[in-house]
Amino acid sequence: ARELCDRHGALLIFDEIATGFGRTGTLFAGWQDGRSYRPWSSIDGRNMAKGESADDSDPDGSNGSGSIVYPDIVCLGKALTGGYMTMGATITNDRVARGISDGGGVFMHGPTFMANPLACAASLASTGLLLRSPWRRRVRDVEAALVEHMSPLAEIGDVVREVRVLGAIGVCELREPLCRDGMAAVQRRLVEEGVWLRPFGRLVYTMPPFNCDELREDHIRKIGEAVYKILSDVRCERK
Repeated sequence: ARELCDRHGALLIFDEIATGFGRTGTLFAGWQDGRSYRPWSSIDGRNMAKGESADDSDPDGSNGSGSIVYPDIVCLGKALTGGYMTMGATITNDRVARGISDGGGVFMHGPTFMANPLACAASLASTGLLLRSPWRRRVRDVEAALVEHMSPLAEIGDVVREVRVLGAIGVCELREPLCRDGMAAVQRRLVEEGVWLRPFGRLVYTMPPFNCDELREDHIRKIGEAVYKILSDVRCERK
C-alpha cells in the first residue's frame, strides 16, 4: 500500500479509531506484519491456525517488526480516552502538515471544542494506564477466549460463512446480509440474552474490553453462547 501510494502521489490514510491502542495485539493495527498478523479463522468449517501474538517484552508494542508501514495520516479515537471523554485525533507526517500550514494556515475542523483540556487530560491518563499495564497478555487472553467461545459458531454452516478472531476482536460473518428487520430482531434477542452487540450487514462482531481480568472468561462465554443460540434460529434474508 505504501509503495502504491508513493508511486501515484496518493496519501496513505490509516483508520485506527477502532483498532488503535492494542486492540489487535499490537499497539496499532498498522504495526502488524507477516509474523504477527495471523488471525484465527474458520471458513466454511475449515479452521486456520492462529500464529503468535506480540511479546510482552516488546517495549512499544510493535512486535519488533522492521517492516512497519507508516501512513501519511492516521485517525485515532475511542480508546484514546478510554471512553471517559469524547475525543478524536488526526495525526499527519511532516509533508502533510507543511502542506496545510504553509502560508500561515491551520487545518481546523469543529474548533469549538478543539483540544478540550479535560479531554486531553483524560487521553494522557488513559494512554498512560494502558502502556503501564500488561495489555499484551490481556489481549492474548481475550483472543484465546474468543477463539474458544466463538469457534462453535462455524457449526451453523447454513448461516455462518466465516468466524475470525484477531486480538480482542471477534467477528462472525454470515452468508447473507440481514435485512433491516432481521438486524433489529437479532439485536433485540441478544439484549434479551443480556448481550449488547450491533449486527452490521452480514457481520456480528464483538470487541470486549481487555481490562477486566476477573470477568473476561464469563462475559465472552456468554457472548458466544448467546450468538450461537440466536443465529441457530434466525433466517438470514437478503436486503
